[in-house]
Amino acid sequence: MKKIEQYRTTVRVSAISFFCAISTLIYFLVWDVAYNPFFEHPYIGKGKLFIIGVYFAVLLASSIFLGSHRIDELRRGEIIFYELIALVFANAIAYAQICLIEAVIANFMGMLFAMLIQVLVLIVWTYLAVAIVHYMSPPEKMLIIYGSHLATEIVYKMSQMEDRYVISESANVDEGFDKLTQKIERFDNVIICDVPARLRNDLLKFCYQQKKSIYLIPKISDIIVRSGSDITYFDSPIMKCGSTGLTVEQATIKRFLDVVLSALALLVSSPVFLVVAIAIKLYDGGPVFYKQRRCTMDLKPFDILKFRSMVVDAEKDGPQPAVDNDKRITPIGKVIRGLRIDELPQLINILVGDMSIVGPRPERIEHVEKYSEEIPEFVCRYKVKGGLTGYAQVFGKYNTSAYNKLKMDLIYIQNYSLALDFKLILMTIKILFKKESTEGFKVKGKKDN
Repeated sequence: MKKIEQYRTTVRVSAISFFCAISTLIYFLVWDVAYNPFFEHPYIGKGKLFIIGVYFAVLLASSIFLGSHRIDELRRGEIIFYELIALVFANAIAYAQICLIEAVIANFMGMLFAMLIQVLVLIVWTYLAVAIVHYMSPPEKMLIIYGSHLATEIVYKMSQMEDRYVISESANVDEGFDKLTQKIERFDNVIICDVPARLRNDLLKFCYQQKKSIYLIPKISDIIVRSGSDITYFDSPIMKCGSTGLTVEQATIKRFLDVVLSALALLVSSPVFLVVAIAIKLYDGGPVFYKQRRCTMDLKPFDILKFRSMVVDAEKDGPQPAVDNDKRITPIGKVIRGLRIDELPQLINILVGDMSIVGPRPERIEHVEKYSEEIPEFVCRYKVKGGLTGYAQVFGKYNTSAYNKLKMDLIYIQNYSLALDFKLILMTIKILFKKESTEGFKVKGKKDN
């Protein structure tokens, strides 16, 4: 977005800070009326400023951590969703603080009222902020340069955001560097997809010199290089790219959290386990759980657990992926698959150590063999344990191609951090509200590319 490109960070932080300031004011007014007067020692003066400062800092940090400040890139619904999580987190911290001060479970109605007002303000702010950003920066006229594939998927997805991107023309690498550079000069920015390495490097340098932003569809090698660390020996810059997966310290902490969180989740969800188990059993008398052989870290096979959502003999003719309106799915199965409740028994897999809460989705053994033949790099995703949720699950969907899932899984592995795990766990909530995340494969004419 040309007009705000150089001020992108300033615009983002200013916009989200403005919203956080309004939300903090709403919280403070409610707190000062509904809670502060009833404390044994009410806050006054600098004490009130401290309350305001802590709330604002927590909300702003949560917003930036979740990415809701990226108003120039996200859709309105995504901005609202991410900021809603930030509000819930900040208000939960604030409510816990109130309970500690009063040394009792405080009345929740005041916090609920503040939250409702904040959500209304959030919706209004989102529409105004996005409208202002779009006014400051009209849609980008873009050129897509492609190699052996016309990247129709990317064109389709970006075309759905016509208020930001207008893909006006496409060009094939066969046209040559000189003709491509002539075309690039006529456009605001460029998408580069599946272009041979040497030509791509030349195009990247040209676009950089011409101050054109580049939307690069990454290859596996790009993801590996992107996660590298800088080293300088004498006067030679060097990039070191890790390839071992998690360190011993990271793996130990991750396992500890897996045990604690899965045990708590099993305890909290036990009523759901009971209700779903009874419903499945009453429907057709078949088994409650469904076991399926899958692969986890280092290609180790294990039996993944799910609530059975299909008829008992669903795979009598061999493994078959679910398709849209699959007749094998039972009425109970439609409900639990739509809400992702069928995945809950995997908490047991996590507790015993077969899986992690966050990681690449464990694939069936036959799928691993198939994808590994088509994509030799596919085995690289097994440097860590398979997960209940993960990067590909949050940002992809059920029928995302194996290659795109692999790239997202490698982004997670190569950039692993505890903070990223927590972020993905919070963002997993979004999946429950996205129909496309549970889409099946089309019956005909659709293949993974």
